[in-house]
Amino acid sequence: MKYQYQTQGTCSKLIDIEIDPATGLIADVRFTGGCNGNLQGIGLLVKGMKPSEVIDRLKGVRCGNRPTSCPDQLACALASIKE
Repeated sequence: MKYQYQTQGTCSKLIDIEIDPATGLIADVRFTGGCNGNLQGIGLLVKGMKPSEVIDRLKGVRCGNRPTSCPDQLACALASIKE
């Protein structure tokens, strides 16, 4: 299943997420905008993980003095998918 999440408060503007319906694991994550290399790295690191594990690890990560970050927004996106 493919999902698209519009971020809030970050340099990236969108997160495209693909969840493998057979396993429930993250198949792909791609960010639009933001720090390209770092966000590609995050996408590769979470590939094959359970969404709940990614949420637990990334929820609350901040970028500088901002109340959120791209990793935190990925956690928010995955939480909204779980609902």
